[in-house]
Amino acid sequence: MAANTRLRRLAALHPERGQVLSVFFDLDPSEFATPPARATEINSVLTAAAHKVEEADGLDHEERLALRADVERVREVLQASDLATNGTRAVAVFACGPADVLEVVRLAHPVESRAVVDDRACIEPLVRGPAGDRWCVLLVNRRSARILTGTAEGLEETARLTSDTHGQHEQGGWSQARYQRSVEQEKRTHVDGTLDTLFALFKRRAFDHLVVGAPEEMVTEVEERLHPYLRERLAGRVAVDVEHSTVAEVETAAATVIDAHVTGVERAALDRMAQGIGRGDRGAAGLRDVMAALEQARVEILLLAEDFDAPELDAAVEQALTQSADVLVVRHHDDLAVHQGIGAVLRF
Repeated sequence: MAANTRLRRLAALHPERGQVLSVFFDLDPSEFATPPARATEINSVLTAAAHKVEEADGLDHEERLALRADVERVREVLQASDLATNGTRAVAVFACGPADVLEVVRLAHPVESRAVVDDRACIEPLVRGPAGDRWCVLLVNRRSARILTGTAEGLEETARLTSDTHGQHEQGGWSQARYQRSVEQEKRTHVDGTLDTLFALFKRRAFDHLVVGAPEEMVTEVEERLHPYLRERLAGRVAVDVEHSTVAEVETAAATVIDAHVTGVERAALDRMAQGIGRGDRGAAGLRDVMAALEQARVEILLLAEDFDAPELDAAVEQALTQSADVLVVRHHDDLAVHQGIGAVLRF
């Protein structure tokens, strides 16, 4: 649910000199499935961006030169990479030479292709998309393990591990007991190595939620031996073939867990808002009251209906992010319909 660091950084971008160029590219595979089609789209949007730079009012000579250079910097970075990979449905690029900013954001949801020149970054299309929380799925059995990471919109396999462990057998006697202890130790070593790898990946690039898939006789043990940082991120379990399931099959299984989690997060926030409104303290609803709470820096969570649209939207999102509030787009409940599509949980 938390707005990520990148969104907060972009929301806080207000250069003392110059303007910010925000450029959005739609990569809908039904229209831009081939490199030539994507190249045509890039050229079209950047041509529009160049026209906006020339038509922008109130720029001095140096500011206009900087924006022209920004258009070319955007062109260079886009031409140097293949955009349509790993489920990318759109790309946003933010550039401001005087502030030394050039940031490319891959999006898993479509956006309208356009260019914006303003004194701040245009971040509303990023907030509109599906929740940007990072998810991890750990699949592990006695001899194999797989780690997949991504967002609610798609996962990719990050690591695969295999250990040389023996299978169990049913001979009796003293030798069987020793053999069984050996098998259990091999399993434990394999699981420990897997969890070490998982934590190392987490430290390199943290994820918000973890889902575990393991044989029934192992899953509780795996969860209990997670590092505390990872255990507190547990969101559920999946039942898939650890070794042979495809990424698509894992995504389908994880989608149920993710959807249930997101639905619950929305419900909890809406209930907190309603309780606060009822008490007359830590809840606000409707455009006027929410904007007033934002002006007073009282908002903890800004709640937006998926179809919310008002001239104040950009300002509301920016204020929320710069005040370290969370922005939650509500997709699974209609509570906000009677509140002009906007509400808030307040800090005080």
